[in-house]
Amino acid sequence: MKRAKVTIVGAGNVGATTAHWCAAAELGDVVLLDIPQTEGMPQGKALDLMQASPVAGFDARVTGTTRYEDTAESDVVVITAGFPRKPGMSRDDLLLTNARIVGSVAEQIRQTSPRAVVIVVSNPLDAMVHRAWQVTGFPPQRVMGQAGALDAARFRTFLALELGVSVKDVSAMLLGGHGDTMVPLPSCTSVAGIPVAQLLPPARLEEIVQRVRNGGAEILSLLKTSSAYSAPAAATAQMVEAVVRDQHRLIPCAAYCDQHYGVGGYYVGVPAVLGARGVERIIEINLTDSERAAFQKSVEAVKALVQTMARLTD
Repeated sequence: MKRAKVTIVGAGNVGATTAHWCAAAELGDVVLLDIPQTEGMPQGKALDLMQASPVAGFDARVTGTTRYEDTAESDVVVITAGFPRKPGMSRDDLLLTNARIVGSVAEQIRQTSPRAVVIVVSNPLDAMVHRAWQVTGFPPQRVMGQAGALDAARFRTFLALELGVSVKDVSAMLLGGHGDTMVPLPSCTSVAGIPVAQLLPPARLEEIVQRVRNGGAEILSLLKTSSAYSAPAAATAQMVEAVVRDQHRLIPCAAYCDQHYGVGGYYVGVPAVLGARGVERIIEINLTDSERAAFQKSVEAVKALVQTMARLTD
């Protein structure tokens, strides 16, 4: 059976670590691409990872390149390219610069891998997914953003630490934009089927929810010179796996919503079933009044960001 081809655009911390997770899980042959000015860097990282395969026991070909021709006919393309946040910066500060970068990448993907499923990781996430969709011209189901998978992992981690249980027993769900307006859903969060509201008092649960919203900023404040990359890369690899193995996994991610949730044609974080065709369907959850109000606030923030991006890039 033909192996999948997975291209990762951007060979920085997130991109290289995503390549590591994908290769180790044998999700396909991996191409790690970066800009021509970094010639040698993606090749070196790819070769180093390839040389780990006999020790780690995975069978995947990993190559590095600065040429989009080497990525041709990829099944999945992951976009991590762009400037990372620095201390004191918000995701929104990156808007114009990363919109130009993601737009340039999307043009190349359209030409070299016209049948690919695209997973965007670059920030500000929801706006960058919208940008990639507009420039590629792909059906919206084949373009998605990695956000909810990471945020749900953070939510599960903090709950497991708080309750002293395995993360495997914690199930969590989130909605909305990636950032301060994300909407963790305690009503859809449980531990081995037990609603989390029965295990934690409301005040403590709200503190954990707030920590999830600040999850990236917390790591940035500790690392100081780098933003998070291990968990974002693992979450991205989970989405790649759902696509290349046609798993029909229900994973929260930034998906195109028109009639769904009344969003009206924007990418926002929602529960989505992922498979070989990309986003196969979106699941609509019955929200509480407070959750719906928070989600609507998040959607408005995403709309404002996309509209600002449109003005800046015209």
